[in-house]
Amino acid sequence: MLKEERHKIILREINLHNKVLSTDLRDQLTVSEDTIRRDLNELADLGLILKVHGGAMSKTFHYPFNGQNQVYALQAKQVIADKTINLLKSDMLILMEGGTTIMEIAKRIPEDLSATIFTVSPHTALALAEHENIQVITIGGKLSKNYNIHTGASVINELNNIKIDLCIIGTNGISLNEGLTDSDWEVVHVIKAMISNSKKTAVVSIAEKFNSVQKIKICDLSVIDYIITELHPENPVLSAYGGREKPYLL
Repeated sequence: MLKEERHKIILREINLHNKVLSTDLRDQLTVSEDTIRRDLNELADLGLILKVHGGAMSKTFHYPFNGQNQVYALQAKQVIADKTINLLKSDMLILMEGGTTIMEIAKRIPEDLSATIFTVSPHTALALAEHENIQVITIGGKLSKNYNIHTGASVINELNNIKIDLCIIGTNGISLNEGLTDSDWEVVHVIKAMISNSKKTAVVSIAEKFNSVQKIKICDLSVIDYIITELHPENPVLSAYGGREKPYLL
């Protein structure tokens, strides 16, 4: 495989999943770790990615308020945000994760919506702080620098003391057989606690992530109430995910 082809694949994986491990790229591309290391160094030197311990991550995900970093699939994420806003009602207790799609949701919350929003993401909290009628409560703990959310036992304990009306999360992997998956053990436990302490859960994801699987399972799709993508619910890409009582496609 030519270097240019590898770089395209690496960039797509980083943009889709925010962070990728060098070992996963090595296995996917069937090349040596030295080759992956050189590829990541070159992409980092070009300012396209951010190298981190064990792999690389999206600059937009890590620095969401830097306007110079272009959000991947921005139009699709804005469509998802507009759909998600329809689920938000006044006086709700809402729980949000982090990520570029959820940042778009935070930006689009109507000025007249009065609600309390909890978040494990400091970036999401800062975006929500722009809304006068939203009470923002951060759930703090150890900051996962690779995911920009708080993790650890203190976060899970706080989540266990809240009964949320609507939880909004992203995902790094979604498939019919494996459900929702991720690659970080601590993040998975926080997301599990978010879901288990919420009456309803909505997963927001661009369609490109469908049929992808990460190493650690979060939950089956039957646990999720809504899956929100940029596509129409009857789009053939989503056909296998519809036709069941849950989740409901938006």
